[in-house]
Amino acid sequence: MPSPAGLNAAQLDAVHYLAGPCLVLAGAGSGKTRVIVHKIARLLDAGYAPGQIAAITFTNKAAQEMRERAKQLVGPRAAKHLVVSTFHSLGMRILRQDGARLGLKPQFSIFDSDDVLGLLKEAGASTDNALARRWQWRISGWKNQGLNSDQAEAVAANDDERVAVRVMKRYEEQLAAYQAVDFDDLIGLPHQLLQQDDEVRAKWQDTLRYLLVDEVQDTNAVQYELLKSLVDHPDERRRGLFTAVGDDDQSIYGWRGATIENLKRLPQEYPSLKVIALEQNYRSTGHILRAANGVIANNPKLFEKKLWSDLGDGEPVRVVECDGEEHEAERAVARIQALRGAGGSSIDFNDFAILYRANHQARMLEKALRKANLPYKVSGGQSFFDRAEIRDLCAWLRLLVNHDDDPAFLRAVSTPKRGIGTQTLASLGEFAGRWKTSLYEALFAESLVTAVPARAIGSLHEFGRYVNDLEYRACHTTGAEDAKALLTGWLKDIGYEQHLMDGEDSEKLAAARWGNVLDFVDWIAKRCGGEIENDGGMTVETEKKSVLDVAQTISVIISLAERGDDQNVVTLSTLHAAKGLEWSHVTLVGVNEGLLPFRSDDEDMTAERLQEERRLMYVGITRARSTLQVSTLRRRKKGRDTIQGVPSRFIAEMKLHEVTVKEDPREKLKALRAAAAERAAQAATVAIKT
Repeated sequence: MPSPAGLNAAQLDAVHYLAGPCLVLAGAGSGKTRVIVHKIARLLDAGYAPGQIAAITFTNKAAQEMRERAKQLVGPRAAKHLVVSTFHSLGMRILRQDGARLGLKPQFSIFDSDDVLGLLKEAGASTDNALARRWQWRISGWKNQGLNSDQAEAVAANDDERVAVRVMKRYEEQLAAYQAVDFDDLIGLPHQLLQQDDEVRAKWQDTLRYLLVDEVQDTNAVQYELLKSLVDHPDERRRGLFTAVGDDDQSIYGWRGATIENLKRLPQEYPSLKVIALEQNYRSTGHILRAANGVIANNPKLFEKKLWSDLGDGEPVRVVECDGEEHEAERAVARIQALRGAGGSSIDFNDFAILYRANHQARMLEKALRKANLPYKVSGGQSFFDRAEIRDLCAWLRLLVNHDDDPAFLRAVSTPKRGIGTQTLASLGEFAGRWKTSLYEALFAESLVTAVPARAIGSLHEFGRYVNDLEYRACHTTGAEDAKALLTGWLKDIGYEQHLMDGEDSEKLAAARWGNVLDFVDWIAKRCGGEIENDGGMTVETEKKSVLDVAQTISVIISLAERGDDQNVVTLSTLHAAKGLEWSHVTLVGVNEGLLPFRSDDEDMTAERLQEERRLMYVGITRARSTLQVSTLRRRKKGRDTIQGVPSRFIAEMKLHEVTVKEDPREKLKALRAAAAERAAQAATVAIKT
């Protein structure tokens, strides 16, 4: 195996320690992915088979990057059999193999957020989306704590929560009837299975003998327990063989169930835990790191850690006061223009990011960027996979995988329209409910003629036969070219392009939607051909799969995928979405009390909330490589009112010598342009003389 050349002492310590449980405290920009892939190589060198090593991440993008870097280090043959996946993909793998022990069939459906919302409205007999969303968040929170509806009932604190419990009970019944799970179940059900089934737990403990867990501070209670189920082997010599990699200073997802308590539990539950801190930062300059260390020093520390860098001090961190949101946006844009003017072609637009606490802050920034004709993208905007045309096609694919998936059936049977009306579907639904069967299975019941008009039976049967035929072909079609031919033939059969044309007033918009469909076909075909291109442009080779194989995993892929590209554009992003990313030049905007730290009118700022907001500021600061500007508002919008802006307490905590920069970067830009014009004139004069 390659020697881990170029690693610092702490990284080498983390790579070589295999004797027991290990916690690697990986500060921002400290090379944690490098440590993980080198540790994979070390484990292979120590005799572990590739399939016995599991590296668990939170996103597909992170998993793909890790897989590719492991491939470069250990070679494609070994990398091919490594288990590098997200938590949800691992949970799905366990359930696909052993979910029958819980009553699941191998081809169960995975309901996305919109499917769940529809079921909850049905379960709660409500058409109120906002209310259903509140139920969805509450139920997800209970599931992330490992609670089912009976257990949630015991902890429900008020009437609203007791209503949510009743909805949850009905929702659980719906999922069971549809042979479906939601995303929380992809963690909760495997945990339940490993807890109650000794045979299955022993199987997976013998299969996955060493775990590497990235971003452990982002785990929720159930994810942590799932990991414990895998590493708590009855043989003491094999107990606790894992490396957890994380940073308590970057725990910013408490709102979605992540708990920093998991980091506290590790040394308590694994007394022999070896803790290794990675403090050398390879990303940012000294001034930026000192500002970050100054802020985070105000939080209580689980483990001592202080970032440092040998990249030099660099440019001082700049703090600017702006009159309001419009002025702030103009200054952020002017800064980009000034830096590009000074650096010329060596500085690209994708070297810049403007970060903010809340989505609504992007509006004024977008307006200023458009006015300046600067290209940009908004991170966290509408996903490619959220588009109606893509959701239509995913419904068809889900139905091929699981005929009991009623929400998928209803979307597929009515998209495009095929003469099957809402009254027919309502009658079919009543019939299926009476006989406790799925809508698809009800299609072929001999007694259906008693419930559905004879004229509609033919259309229903035609649809059912087509789905059966398409499923057969999808099961037997592998390879990119054949998959593409199958999918384009299917779209032609159902007249989907014409459906888009008929549904749009604008031919241009319909053509754009059809272009999205063709992109989706290519996306699936690549996976059938054993080729996956990730967001960094790297290609990960896997085994060829059938269209049905890809369809079985599509809900996880599209819900966790972070589709991106290498366009040369400025990034606008929330601080939460920016975690794990970096740019040469970063501007943090709206750094005011009430915005960062964020506080709503009816909310008390608890110590825990303030600490998480401070960690969010720390994450924002440490996204910057070369320069960082922080802007604060003298006056800011609050609803329809304009109120006095109070600089965030985090600005003082950065302990900068120079708190306010008075000059406007637009003046600097004018000076740079004037200097450039002067140089051009001088060059022209020299050319004329020669």
